[in-house]
Amino acid sequence: MTEQFRIALLPGDGIGPEIMAVAVAVLEQVGQLCDLKFEFRAALIGGAAIDQTGQPLPPETLETCRQSDAVLLAAIGGYQWDALPRQQRPETGLLGLRAGLELFANLRPARILPQLVDASSLKREVVEGVDIMVVRELTGGIYFGQPKGIFTTETGQQRGVNTMAYSADEIDRIGRVAFETARQRQGRLCSVDKANVLEVSQLWRDRITALASDYPDVELSHLYVDNAAMQLLRWPKQFDTIVTGNLFGDILSDAAAMLTGSIGMLPSASVGASGPGLFEPVHGSAPDIAGQDRANPLAQVLSAALLLRYGLQQSAAADRIERAVSSLLEQGYRTADIAAAGQTALGCRAMGEALQQQLATALPQS
Repeated sequence: MTEQFRIALLPGDGIGPEIMAVAVAVLEQVGQLCDLKFEFRAALIGGAAIDQTGQPLPPETLETCRQSDAVLLAAIGGYQWDALPRQQRPETGLLGLRAGLELFANLRPARILPQLVDASSLKREVVEGVDIMVVRELTGGIYFGQPKGIFTTETGQQRGVNTMAYSADEIDRIGRVAFETARQRQGRLCSVDKANVLEVSQLWRDRITALASDYPDVELSHLYVDNAAMQLLRWPKQFDTIVTGNLFGDILSDAAAMLTGSIGMLPSASVGASGPGLFEPVHGSAPDIAGQDRANPLAQVLSAALLLRYGLQQSAAADRIERAVSSLLEQGYRTADIAAAGQTALGCRAMGEALQQQLATALPQS
């Protein structure tokens, strides 16, 4: 019996529509192969939404997402919207989407694909075999804490204020996601904070430590964020699963992403306690190459695979996509961002067509 799902599509800005077109074609094809039917509903977000509605997240977009089984986002932002007031910028729409869908946990894998190990800027012996999952708290911390703003003091000086705040409940729920994630991987969890100087981090460490008794099969360790950043570059293979707050996670997940050699290869998943999850590539909208057929669509395609695996519980379909991507790379197919010197680089559309051909000819794993 064919299973049916509703997927909200948010192409966004820059290269977003180009890479989204590839991902949708792949989803349609894998749906036919795995007896899945998708109803796609496109909606506006980011700069495209600002241009048409004046808002980075129109109410109808949020409602479309809420009424879907999963949400696939491409990329948002661009130079032409940078001068807008903060509340009207594309990034505010993304924050509003995460909050509106109550997506408090961001899962960011950073796995070195064997075919791309030499694309990393670090030595082969440092990065070969790296497989890290960063679990980032997404709806609390300094990005959402109050008070915040730019204020004028009694002496006439301007003062910028942001508040880093976490409640015990917020820490506990992201902690449980992290422990469960580590349990499904190598059973090692590193919690990253700044407990030596921040009271909010002292609470973070206390709560994560208290949760550990519920997960005796998971080995828990702690690092200060500055040391964690250094260790990611010094010996990244020491990490399995990392859990941290919103600000630290924003920074460390990008650092971990660059271990792989190209941020254009990495997907991410944002999930909540219930409702649809949000799946998107780690990279930005790359407005400098938009419309030139130079984008790498593989992070978007792998985000679609995460959508199938974590959003729709369709692991077999996700496996087929991930195997097809791996096979393509094994055969030497590359886009410009991951091509070595002398290698021919495919454009976005051509890479998508090659991937579809690989899906059509590959046999399902027995």
